[in-house]
Amino acid sequence: MKTSFAGLAGLCLLLLSGCSTSTTSPSNASVPAVDWPGAKSDGSVLLPNMWSLRPVGAQIPLGDFPVNIAMHPNGRHAAVLHSGHGKHEVVVVDIQTRAVVSHTLVNETFYGLAFSADGRRLVCSGASDEAIHSFAYADGKLLDARTVLLRPVKERGIPAGLTLSRDGKTAYVANVWSHDISIVDLVAGKVIDMIALGTNAVRVMPNLSPAKDSDEASITKRAEAILDDTRSDDPFPYACVLDPVKQRLYVSLWAQSAVAVIDLKTKRVIAHWATEEHPNEMILDQAGRRLFVANANRNSVTVLDTTTGRAKETLVAELRPNSPPGNTPNSLALSPDEKLLFVANANINTVAVFDVETAGRSRSLGFIPVGWYPTSVRVSADGRKLIVANGKGLISKANPNGPTPGMKKPAGSVTEYIGGLFQGTLEIVELPRRSVLEKQMKDYTTLAYSCMPVEAEKKFSPAKLAGNPIPLRAGGPTPIKYCIYVIKENRTYDQILGDMKEGAGDPKLCLFPEAITPNHHQLARDFVLLDNFYVESEVSADGHEWTMGAYATDFVEKSWPLSYGHNATKKYPYPAEGKFPIATPAGGYLWDVAKAAGVTYRSYGEFVVDGKTAQDPATTRISALKGNFDPWFRGFDMDYPDVKRAARFVAELKRFEQEGEMPRLQIVRLPNDHTSGATVGKPTPRAYVADNDLALGQLVEAVSRSKFWPQTVIFVVEDDAQNGSDHIDAHRTIAYAIGPYIRRGSVDSTMYSTSSMLRTMELILGLRPMSQFDAAATPMFNSFQATPDLRPYVARQPVVDMEEKNSKTAWGADEAKKMNFAKEDAADDLLLNEMIWRSVRGSDSPMPAPKRAAFVFAHAGGDGDDD
Repeated sequence: MKTSFAGLAGLCLLLLSGCSTSTTSPSNASVPAVDWPGAKSDGSVLLPNMWSLRPVGAQIPLGDFPVNIAMHPNGRHAAVLHSGHGKHEVVVVDIQTRAVVSHTLVNETFYGLAFSADGRRLVCSGASDEAIHSFAYADGKLLDARTVLLRPVKERGIPAGLTLSRDGKTAYVANVWSHDISIVDLVAGKVIDMIALGTNAVRVMPNLSPAKDSDEASITKRAEAILDDTRSDDPFPYACVLDPVKQRLYVSLWAQSAVAVIDLKTKRVIAHWATEEHPNEMILDQAGRRLFVANANRNSVTVLDTTTGRAKETLVAELRPNSPPGNTPNSLALSPDEKLLFVANANINTVAVFDVETAGRSRSLGFIPVGWYPTSVRVSADGRKLIVANGKGLISKANPNGPTPGMKKPAGSVTEYIGGLFQGTLEIVELPRRSVLEKQMKDYTTLAYSCMPVEAEKKFSPAKLAGNPIPLRAGGPTPIKYCIYVIKENRTYDQILGDMKEGAGDPKLCLFPEAITPNHHQLARDFVLLDNFYVESEVSADGHEWTMGAYATDFVEKSWPLSYGHNATKKYPYPAEGKFPIATPAGGYLWDVAKAAGVTYRSYGEFVVDGKTAQDPATTRISALKGNFDPWFRGFDMDYPDVKRAARFVAELKRFEQEGEMPRLQIVRLPNDHTSGATVGKPTPRAYVADNDLALGQLVEAVSRSKFWPQTVIFVVEDDAQNGSDHIDAHRTIAYAIGPYIRRGSVDSTMYSTSSMLRTMELILGLRPMSQFDAAATPMFNSFQATPDLRPYVARQPVVDMEEKNSKTAWGADEAKKMNFAKEDAADDLLLNEMIWRSVRGSDSPMPAPKRAAFVFAHAGGDGDDD
């Protein structure tokens, strides 16, 4: 039985058009009224992904990416675990006064957090330290810290979810990367047993010497990747729930769509109960009869009967009936009387509420709108307050502590790096008595619906779209047959196009002006300038997932902050681009939906593994790409010029012309705008970007002179925008739509995101959406025209020396030796950006503090202390 919110859809969708407002450009008053992300006059916040926030509770500022809440038995205090890119800590909040009581730093942690039943101790995960930490609790303070080592530190286990016995003497810990359960005697301070959930070969991290330079770092990085022997059938245990009466331990298997049932008497797994994809947090009712399991990769909660092990019902928390995946339910809470279930939906910024009083006959009550990316939900002991951790806070704003100009290592590089700016909040929503709550839920749900992007069918009438080559529905008639999708690396709009007077740019932040990027400028001028385009991602790890799948799974979202910010032990591998099956979204990637629709496709460098040298063929771990990628196209490799990549693509294009047909969807990677910073002997940043610019121009010129040009559109986007400054938003980036049906010489300031680009391709090719985000995104109708203009493009030569190399005296050369440019984002973001700025503008030129996302906004009424 599935219970959904379909009955509320008709009423609530009426208010969709009110979720955003218009404003004029911050930098150019002559630009027409445009929707820019940020706070609106009606109190809402428009996010860069085109969704809005209208949280209803009081907000208490927290730290970097809060991921879990443990409520103290006294009902007054909540302990909040932080596991982001920056410092890890436990923050204790007084729920009554809405004040932060204490901060306790933890070297590293990952999700696991629990109070003992008597409230005297708090236990949390120690992540790559391979330990759990136990603290005495006294009036909001954590004291008497004790650490229990679970395994030798050189081994990889990474304790995640944990639960305590009733007497508080025993801890059961799920080790997410060693795929086993540790049973810990907290009194004796030692592990007393281990229960294997997979093959459980001991994973010892390689003992590799520090790289002396970027070339050696490249070898090191590859060696680390080769030595990672994670298997496709590894279960990735996430959370534990103890049933003391049945003497069972329930463990959610993050990668296996199942819950493992462990008999604690025999210490053996006795059953696997089926759920939907990415089961994570669970909750057991007091009678031990129903186990509620959140399924992050679906929009659902599986309710398991613990007697039979079968699903009693599936609760679907969808804003629109039959939505694609995307909600990301990742936390659950029951009211004290167990009549209400609350479900945190991370990606749609809501808490769903179900009446679960009658088993098997649950019904939905609606949604409560909360902050950005809710990661944990709890209910106070008296049932009068809903407590929510918003992992990404509430609003984008300028960073208060940007990089300090003139310093070789910018101060505060962790706190000001975009990956570390997720300053979350604790939201407290008052819950009235049941009869009043049901009425209140109608208003809350209406508010939640108003935060969705306006549907294309409501925003664009058939009359307005008459003659537009982009169909309103996938599979509709279109004169466009082919889509070429070009993926580049890490640049903001202002860095490249900030000097274009036609758009909303800041020339002071333009690092690579027209002399360096003549093709980027000419293409924007000849075709359409997109000055209000955003990526949904923060870094390359989630960036390539969003770029290819319009979604990043909870595994990716919770792993990349550790991989990027806490990886001295090398235990957190780069979690994206096909390395781990657990990262694959339920809705698949572009090639999956193309294959399902019978659309031909081919990848050039995306989700492939390069050969050892340029003379060795690439491979792929992705089954749908096997036979559908070019093994001789070089992927991410900063020693390989983009012009060679373009030449390879052009050679393929000519082959297709001779054969008479080419794949309808082609994905091309041009990564060298990433640069290698100030590394001695490597091309300078402007030489790298000029190479990237020329390659893009050559690719477009070749396509525009081919037989396929009359039926082709080329889309170009950056995977993320992390390595630069932008005066409007950290997520704003350069993007292009190029082809005969583009409105030549136009400026389109419609708010778009990567999902908009994906949706436009889906409409052209007749593909289903992969997630709720491409399904709801605004298609790029306004960039197209009915009548084709077949004039070809002529590539321009950059006016810089493309052979220019960094010297030993280049600003930041010594620091660059320590950086790893063999993998996206392996280098310190701020230091790399400072190197690039001074390389282009001069060593004495101070870099402006970029406008980046600092995701926090203190709601009126919150008086917490976030020291």
